[in-house]
Amino acid sequence: MPTNEMAVTLGEAFTADAQAAGSGAAGDAAIQAELRAGLLRPQAETSPKYLYDALGSKLFEAICELPEYYPTRTEAAIVDTHVNDIARSVGRGATLIDLGAGNCAKAARLFPELRPAQYVAIDISADFLRDAVGQLRQRFPQVAMLELGLDFSAALELPASVRRDKRLFFYPGSSIGNFTPDEALGFLRRLRAECLDSGGLLIGVDLVKDKPVLDAAYDDALGVTASFNLNLLLHLNRLIGADFNLREWQHRAFFDVKQSRIEMHLVARRDITVGWSGGYRRFAEGETIHTENSYKYTQQGFLALLAEAGFARPRVWTDPKQWFMLCHVHAT
Repeated sequence: MPTNEMAVTLGEAFTADAQAAGSGAAGDAAIQAELRAGLLRPQAETSPKYLYDALGSKLFEAICELPEYYPTRTEAAIVDTHVNDIARSVGRGATLIDLGAGNCAKAARLFPELRPAQYVAIDISADFLRDAVGQLRQRFPQVAMLELGLDFSAALELPASVRRDKRLFFYPGSSIGNFTPDEALGFLRRLRAECLDSGGLLIGVDLVKDKPVLDAAYDDALGVTASFNLNLLLHLNRLIGADFNLREWQHRAFFDVKQSRIEMHLVARRDITVGWSGGYRRFAEGETIHTENSYKYTQQGFLALLAEAGFARPRVWTDPKQWFMLCHVHAT
């Protein structure tokens, strides 16, 4: 598919998300201020959460089907192989809180065995989430469901409609890798506080492996990941009134062995001046916007992080290649 000439009109999914979360005009202003500040830093950057507007969410679904992108199928195989053991560790009747739920497919794999008392799907793309939960309700009408369109990366304030008993936070896909290790620790501590004493966490973690495997997973031959990354610029155009031209940028992704992370960037093809409401920036040829990190962990290193966050009694399941791990930990 084209990677540098995608020209589509996006819906206003992110604005709808902010309004759904009760943030209104103040929320829009905060988003715009955050984005402008990030673009003006010495190393221009944006949070990876802005990759996931309505179109970005659909493009990520396509990425998950690519042969190079192993995390989704590897994690799914772990669940399929060990679902009974996972259910014994987690227990039935939990309040299943799905962070970054997307199309809800990963949580749906667990429903037959976990039999949750309530399913709470949380995602930044509210319109996409609403459709996904609507379809899930038809498949599992016996499960109480609630969808929340909000950004949980900085704070997590659950409404009173979310059950307090046996809260199980489900964070699959190794999205924890988007945080720096220090940010990840803070995020895990917030989850531990929201678990209360009866809850826990079921989390997917991408493990360190050979660099060529990691590089290919984030720079596929079809260019779907490139389209996903470039779509961010269209989203920025809408959010801050910018005039990014996709033809002037290209995707770059690589594994930094020293920092144990994938870095994703958008690279200026030539000297460019980009304007937006209230400002502008000149980008030299080759200068980048840093759009995402994805940290990779060793099993021991991540278990130590969970323990530091206050979680206990870990159970770990991995694939035969030890490429990925699924871990359940208790609040106490």
